[in-house]
Amino acid sequence: MRAFPLMPLLLLSLSPAFSQQPAGLVTTPLDFSSSLKVTGAFANLSPDGAAIPANGSGHATASAASVHSTPFTGLALGVKVGLLGIGVEAATPLAGHLNLRGGANFFSYTDSLTSDGIHYDGNLRFRSAEAGLDWFPFAGGFHISPGALLYNGNQITGNAAVPGGDSFTLNNVTYISSTTDPVMGTGSVKFNKAAPKLTAGFGNMLPRSGRHFSMPLEVGFAYEGDPKAALNLAGTVCYPDTPGACETIASDPAVQANIAAQQQKIANDASPARFYPILSLGFAVSF
Repeated sequence: MRAFPLMPLLLLSLSPAFSQQPAGLVTTPLDFSSSLKVTGAFANLSPDGAAIPANGSGHATASAASVHSTPFTGLALGVKVGLLGIGVEAATPLAGHLNLRGGANFFSYTDSLTSDGIHYDGNLRFRSAEAGLDWFPFAGGFHISPGALLYNGNQITGNAAVPGGDSFTLNNVTYISSTTDPVMGTGSVKFNKAAPKLTAGFGNMLPRSGRHFSMPLEVGFAYEGDPKAALNLAGTVCYPDTPGACETIASDPAVQANIAAQQQKIANDASPARFYPILSLGFAVSF
């Protein structure tokens, strides 16, 4: 008897008749394509390890946690109103909890007042440029913001005048303005051209949640230094205790000394403004 060839036996073993499985036993062939699909779904991971699902085009979409978390990945523009005037500002992220912010403020107001018998037509002018860092220690809206007024043009200027025949005082000394050459001049109160500032508040111009709108609130102060007052007067003064005795201001050293003392008095009255309060509310849009 001849032995069966080896090749027919192998073919028979692979035929359906020889590959039937025992009843109740079900096996599923491995689907390597499905495995690859599962792996591909998690191929894109966010910085914190969370999976970022793929969109219809196969490209990963950014998670909310990664928005504005790296330097200069966004820009926000805003407007505000506060004690520094009407302002515009811009911000960009430096890190997950840190923004760089800068802006400018402006405002003007004119009014008249009389002090010690001298009439002033004054102009309050706010002009400033600022920059600072917004630090969000709790990764929320609360922030602490050190910075500076890089340009501080906030000042009060005005014209001074005493109508002829009216009395006024300089350093508690009473004079009468000449009817033929009345007293007039200029005055001003100015501060340091640069001023450090520190504020705190709520609201992030670049929300890490992905929102595009915010309403920042800020409170703090800027240290402007001691005010610098100037009072320049010209004309002729008369002495009430000596009728007919009059002197021009430029030729009377005693009057000039009293003007200097009055100037210092104005500076002392304005000294609380060296810690200038900052309070503002704004609206911002991020891109």
